[in-house]
This record gives sequence, C-alpha cells and structure tokens, in this order.
Amino acid sequence: MNDATAVPEPEETLRRIASAARRVETPCGEGAMVWHLWGERGPALVLLHGGAGSWRHWVRTIETFAARHRLLVPDLPGMGESADPPAPPSMAEIAAITAHGLERILGPSEPYDLVGFSFGASVGGHVALRHGARMRSLTLIGPGGLVPPRQPLRLERVRGKTGAELVAAHRTNLLRLMLADPASVDALALAIQDWNARHARLDTPALIARRPLAESLPRLAIPVNAVWGERDQYAYWGLEERIAALRALCPHAHVHVVPGAGHWLPYEDAPAFNAYLEDRLRARAAP
Repeated sequence: MNDATAVPEPEETLRRIASAARRVETPCGEGAMVWHLWGERGPALVLLHGGAGSWRHWVRTIETFAARHRLLVPDLPGMGESADPPAPPSMAEIAAITAHGLERILGPSEPYDLVGFSFGASVGGHVALRHGARMRSLTLIGPGGLVPPRQPLRLERVRGKTGAELVAAHRTNLLRLMLADPASVDALALAIQDWNARHARLDTPALIARRPLAESLPRLAIPVNAVWGERDQYAYWGLEERIAALRALCPHAHVHVVPGAGHWLPYEDAPAFNAYLEDRLRARAAP
C-alpha cells in the first residue's frame, strides 16, 4: 500500500489531533479537570463528550471546526484524565465544576455555543442553567433520560480480558451501544473505546436516570437543537416517544434525525453531523 492510500494507525491519528491542542487544568474535587483547546480565533465552541468517554468522542469533529472556532473540549469529571467530582456525585455539581472551568478559561462573560453528546447533553443543560443567555445555543446529541428505557442494554465484560478476546468484547459493546453499522467499528473506534473504558470511573447511568434534562430544558430561553441517529441504540425502540418528550419540555427545540446512524453520531456519520452543526451555528448567528 502506498502513502497515498495508507490509513493512519489509530495512535497516530489521536496523537496528531492531541498535539495541536493546548492543555488547561481547572479545579475538580481534589484534583483537576483537564481541558483541550484547539483553534485560536473565532467564536468559542464547547464540546462535552458522552458517558464513559473523553475528548476522543469528538475525534472526527475537532479538525473540521478548529479552523473557524476556538474549541474547548474537556474530559468531564470522573472520566478520562480529569479527577473525580466530590462524593456523592450529582449532575448539579458536575455542571458547576464545568461552568467554573469555562469561567476560568473564557472569563466571566464571553459568550459560547455548547454541544453535548449523550451524558454531555445533560451536563450541558445544567451548565446552561448557570450561564443563562451567555450560552448562545445548546445542541444535544442523542440525549438520554427523556423517557424510561424499554429494555436494558447489557454490555460484555472487558475487565481481565486481553488480546483478541478484549477486542471482540469492545466490538460487541460498540455495536450494542454506539455504532449501527459493523463497518463503522474500525481500529480507531476500538482504540477510543478501549482507552475511554479504562479511564471511566463515574456511574453516568445513575445520574441520567434522574432525568436531569427534565429539570433544565423547561427553564431555558436560548436556542436548543436536538439530533439523533435514526438507529440510536438507546432510542431505537422509541425515538418518536423521545422526540415528543423533548418537545414537551422544550417546544422551541429544533429536532433532526440522521438516517442510518447509531448513538455515536459524530463518529459514525461525521459529515452529516458536522454539516448539521454548521447549519445550526449559522442559523443562530443570522440576524
């Protein structure tokens, strides 16, 4: 295979993207919340990853937007390289830590747009309660906790597994939870899933079960967008029900569904997601 057609190794891709970022730390419990900042000009855009995740959930979003935005992409408390939040963890406390970090980085009043994937959508809703009109828009990707789950999603255990057995378990879990098309479970997705799983300590399902968006969304006056993959594993048996629940909480929300994609939409269909986000940011900025 020649250089023109060679596919970069996952570690090479992640290293290239990470090396372009500036690392910043803000207080989090007894340690620090780690932020990765890309871009030096343009409006501020905050990306919050999903449960058991890290900034790596945005690996196919970062380079598209860093040319025109200043990206602020943290590892949320209890995940990735960030420290754990104070015990017992709560959505309000995690949002407070995140909001405080944004204030330390952006100052007390600079406006920004926020995009939250899955668990990050719920965190974003509570950050919006703290920052009010300073947040220019809130975009939710595959938001959870809108309705009770119809059936539990069971995962393969990965602890204690190595080699091919570990890869197979990660592949199964990605298809059960995150990606709809088996072809999407490539080497990069597997590498991200492995790293994220090994660094996740926070029980995010327990926090989502308390329906934090039901508390935040009715109180927001800012533009809200919500986007799902058509085959989102968490919503597949009740996507219309979830959309109805979101509209009941936030009647002015702009809702969109991407055909064929699973829960991890920014990875599985990055072109469609990136185009949607570009469109919503442009609509928000229009006079």
